[in-house]
Amino acid sequence: MVEEREDEYAEEALEEEIEGELKETEAMLNEEELKEEKETAKAKEKEIKRREEQDKEDETRKRRGEKTKSEVLSDWVPKTKLGKEVKEGKIKNIDEIIENKRKILEPEIVDSLINLKNDLISIGQSKGKFGGGKRRAWRQTQRKTKEGNIPTFSTMAVIGDEKGHVGIGMGKATETLPARDKATRQAKLNLIKVTLGDGSFDSTGGNKTSIPSKVIGKSGSVKVTLIPAAPGTGLIVSKELKKILILAGIKDIYGRTDGQNRTSFNSAKACIEALKKTNSEVYK
Repeated sequence: MVEEREDEYAEEALEEEIEGELKETEAMLNEEELKEEKETAKAKEKEIKRREEQDKEDETRKRRGEKTKSEVLSDWVPKTKLGKEVKEGKIKNIDEIIENKRKILEPEIVDSLINLKNDLISIGQSKGKFGGGKRRAWRQTQRKTKEGNIPTFSTMAVIGDEKGHVGIGMGKATETLPARDKATRQAKLNLIKVTLGDGSFDSTGGNKTSIPSKVIGKSGSVKVTLIPAAPGTGLIVSKELKKILILAGIKDIYGRTDGQNRTSFNSAKACIEALKKTNSEVYK
């Protein structure tokens, strides 16, 4: 009788263990399903936001009397070998072009492969008493002729997809909008890849919100030092460098600028030179 009871207790214990394991597996499956649902929901939200931004951009282009992005790409007749390969669908990833160090000579190549956002860096200064005007995106110069003073506007544009691709470019024209368009076009031709990192040895989440290691970039008298930071730190850099880092997809970083850092042009170029070094094996 005692042996039978022991067998019954053993069977009950086994059944309880099996039930507990089944509950654990069910809980694990439910958690995985919830994660998948959250990821799909986030992907849908991003796609909706991208479409809304694209619609807004198309509306602004139509108001100006310009072609929309889809119309530009449909009417695009590539002139280079790289452009023809992208148009035919042989190349579907921008990283393949950058890693092989192929020269981008047509901005439509970048437009057809990734979705870009753009911004302007304040390199000019408006008129004010004793030179105390506010910073602005347009730097104005004048050329004296017999007909009078001819103004020229120059600006610096920054473009990026917030996923590790960023570029800057300069544009100059007698009006502001053509200068902006020239700068945006040049920024697309100067696109670079940025290697994102975790930012801290303590972090194990693989967030990729910072850079792998400390990098230094120089341009003129300006030296920009970028240092990795843990998730949640934010962008501890100047206002103009934030524009570049945000479009590059960096959310947490420490920065230091030495030299004549009021010259935003050199500061932006030094920041790009520093970000280029994140792809080097020495800095990874």
